Amino acid sequence: MQTSILDLHPGLVWGFVIVVVIMLLLDLGVFNKKSHEVTSKEATIWSVVWISLSMLFSLVVYYVFNNDAGGHDVAIEKLTQYQAAYWIEKALSVDNLFVFILVFGYFKVPKYLHHKVLFWGIIGALVFRAIFIFAGVGIINITFLPEMEIFGKSVQINAVLALFGIFLIYAGIKSWGGGNEDENEDYSSSTGAKMVKSFYKVSDNYDGDKFFTVKNGVKMATPLLVVVAVIEFTDILFAVDSIPAIFAISNDPFILYTSNIFAILGLRSLYFLLANFIYMFSKLSYGLSIILTFIGIKMLIAPWLHISSPVSLAIVAGVLIVSVIVSLIFKDEPPAEKV
Repeated sequence: MQTSILDLHPGLVWGFVIVVVIMLLLDLGVFNKKSHEVTSKEATIWSVVWISLSMLFSLVVYYVFNNDAGGHDVAIEKLTQYQAAYWIEKALSVDNLFVFILVFGYFKVPKYLHHKVLFWGIIGALVFRAIFIFAGVGIINITFLPEMEIFGKSVQINAVLALFGIFLIYAGIKSWGGGNEDENEDYSSSTGAKMVKSFYKVSDNYDGDKFFTVKNGVKMATPLLVVVAVIEFTDILFAVDSIPAIFAISNDPFILYTSNIFAILGLRSLYFLLANFIYMFSKLSYGLSIILTFIGIKMLIAPWLHISSPVSLAIVAGVLIVSVIVSLIFKDEPPAEKV
């Protein structure tokens, strides 16, 4: 019985690519052709659009497996794998929002340029996430250790997944309660900024929404290009947590990649929707810590005890809901405006 969605319907790959490309072209080329400050109404509409598209695609996944590969039980398993991977990535990406706010504040990026920076940052994420996910699945498939008897049971351990599990437990414990260590970071000396500065001189001021400008006959990068590079490398660092986490959910690269990309694509609109209210979700970091630790434990105990995707999805959703409710009940004070 074939259960690979890629084998059953390779056209879905092109369908996914076409939908994403059309939406990105509409986003930048039609609705945001001219750089402008994104309103809460616009951010809400785009958030609804991206979440709706991702949920519709999960139904396509269910339909394909229900009709062509194993029936209802297999389809439910694949549907919940997609949903769990999507919401894990969505939840962990909230941490990015805090850093985006700090980066934009550090470089004093005008609000009307925020959308363009995030757009090009996400274009890079499309490429790097594909590399991480497809390479990761390939590596995982060749790192199974020989069967051995542990605790009275014959098991086969995957070395990479075990390392991921240990790392995620460590990351979960380390991130408990979040922290303000990024607030005083010098982003002008981060890896992304250094890379741009190694190739170009950087002008002191922005030149509208341009990445390059000419001063005294010399082509120079503007601070906007530096900000894009910083945002891009920030996403790569966050992927170190989120990509290993979704490997605990499924080994299907197509489901992992599509759910991951839909979650990332909706991150920009989520930023504009929550940027002014992010302080209201201060307790969410505790929930994310619990989720990372749970996923790490799930990876380590997998050879002995399999936690199904529906159960994983229920736990992740429950932790997120509780942490959001607690955040809203025990809100932090809004940050004082900088003069």
